[in-house]
Amino acid sequence: MTVLSGARVVSGDEVFDHGWVRVEGDRIAEVGSGPAPTSDVTDLGGAWLVPGFVDIHVHGGGGASFCDGDPGQARRAAEFHLAHGSTTVIASLVTAPAGSLLDSVRMLARLAETGVIAGTHLEGPYLAAARCGAHDPALLRVPDLDELAGLLDAGRGTVRQVTVAPELPGALDVIKLIADAGVVAAVGHTDATYAQARAGFDAGATLATHLYNGMRPVHHREPGVVTAALADERVAVELINDGVHLHPAIVRDAFARAGAGRVALVTDAMTAAGAGDGEYELGGRHVVVTAGVARLADGGAIAGSTLTMDVAVRRAVREAGVSMVDAVRAAATTPAWVLRLDRVGAIAAGQQADLVVLDDDLAVRRVMRRGRWVSTSRT
Repeated sequence: MTVLSGARVVSGDEVFDHGWVRVEGDRIAEVGSGPAPTSDVTDLGGAWLVPGFVDIHVHGGGGASFCDGDPGQARRAAEFHLAHGSTTVIASLVTAPAGSLLDSVRMLARLAETGVIAGTHLEGPYLAAARCGAHDPALLRVPDLDELAGLLDAGRGTVRQVTVAPELPGALDVIKLIADAGVVAAVGHTDATYAQARAGFDAGATLATHLYNGMRPVHHREPGVVTAALADERVAVELINDGVHLHPAIVRDAFARAGAGRVALVTDAMTAAGAGDGEYELGGRHVVVTAGVARLADGGAIAGSTLTMDVAVRRAVREAGVSMVDAVRAAATTPAWVLRLDRVGAIAAGQQADLVVLDDDLAVRRVMRRGRWVSTSRT
């Protein structure tokens, strides 16, 4: 048994200023405030205690990638983000040749089955060429029911999310197949109009991949995906809160319009996160990172980010003016709910004991995953 006390515990919509959490094995047994139930405690000295972050859109980090088909690299990427508080990660794959994508899904399925990651996100190949960002346009494909069924089968239940441009031929049928399989269908990298986005949501899509990015901007005569997603109570939205993809005022506005219950903070991080400036590769494309900003060497499109979830939370609070409760909800509870991960994302009895200790500057001090403290070395 472990009892953590003397913390500002963020639990649901509340903050317990003198909170404590009792952990039994890999689960949270009890949460309370005031005197701890035992004198044998770990005193956190007034630090924040928040649920482990749930990053549902991440391509790599720490100099390693989820996209290269190498399980060793995938483990390193997961460990890097764990040190920054992401106790649950969904490995995101970029557009790739059919055979390579299938191999990556199989490899990541094995890591999901052993608990290294929580599943896979297929960001592509059914994306719009006009909004493909750093994806290789030569590898984009028209939505294919047979190919998708093969990918879902290869994942053995570990494919959690698939991003599709809903305006493509056959896309609505693919979205229906995704939803019927119990997988989250997301709308993204799309040039869809407002009406086309609504059709995608009506077909079963319940998430907008990195809202505002990889989609047409809002126009007063064509509001597009952004307006459709924010107005639809069935739909959650991802936000990349790194100060590059989105201005803080846009982040604040998205929280105000959708509420923290429909906002999922994500990193969209690539290999360079935590590894410094230099030259990298993402989905076979040459990427140059300068001052922490990743861009394609050819054309300059933003190529993922170097963000970590702790920084996303800190920026939400300090730069966008989001409350601590809402920032934590968007970094843990909402993304877990979006992907139906029912044992993570909250500090409550019965939940997995995934916890992050943050100091007054909202920097990570300690991380617990499944009831065990883990290394927070950032290398």
